[in-house]
Amino acid sequence: MNTNQQEALSKVPEVTLIFWIIKILATTLGETGGDAVSMSMNLGYLVGTGIFAVIFIVAVIAQVSAKQFHPILYWTTIIATTTVGTTLADFADRSLGIGYAGGTAILFTLLMASLFLWYRTLGSVAVDTVSSPKSEMFYWVTIMFSQTLGTALGDWTADTAGLGYIGGAIVFGSMLAVIAVAYYRTNISHTVLFWAAFILTRPLGAVVGDFLDKPISKGGLELSRYSASAVLLVLIVSGIFIFSHKPAKQGH
Repeated sequence: MNTNQQEALSKVPEVTLIFWIIKILATTLGETGGDAVSMSMNLGYLVGTGIFAVIFIVAVIAQVSAKQFHPILYWTTIIATTTVGTTLADFADRSLGIGYAGGTAILFTLLMASLFLWYRTLGSVAVDTVSSPKSEMFYWVTIMFSQTLGTALGDWTADTAGLGYIGGAIVFGSMLAVIAVAYYRTNISHTVLFWAAFILTRPLGAVVGDFLDKPISKGGLELSRYSASAVLLVLIVSGIFIFSHKPAKQGH
């Protein structure tokens, strides 16, 4: 099978620096956008989760049904996972009274279970093996759990652990830097490092998003959630159209 045929099978992007930049912007948008619907619009976490869950389901169905890689569709689905992750985690942590630590523990267990079942079913959780409807479904369910976990973990770090939004951003940013060094300097599985980085970008986006829109008295900048979300969306769309996005090469 030639390279073009291999790439046509993949509907997820090649992992590059711009991938990670857009991913962090998307997770930050998920926080400000999710809060805009549930808080600024006063719809509540449950209604907000319902709205974003419908968007998420529609986006995943469109992504799985697509015949080839479409950057706009892929990143729309990513944004859908991160917004539903924000409202779902807030609903579980706050409305159900589970708390940040409890929500983090439950979601981490669900995430690990998703990865385990994916590996046991298909033999690999590497991004370059995502080329069938079954692997895509595992991929998106795993991502949804990771995005929800990231929200709970970010809130737990900033609030319960008392590090604040800037402190949380430094912690998660430093952890991502360590993963980047490990990627180039060690023999640790690149698949493991990918998922570790993918998971950690979400709490980084969560604390940065909270820093942008939370009250000054709580350590935030108190910017408009609508304005912050609009700016982040423009940056994401610009990144999609300005930079080249290729599908991941299968088996690499």
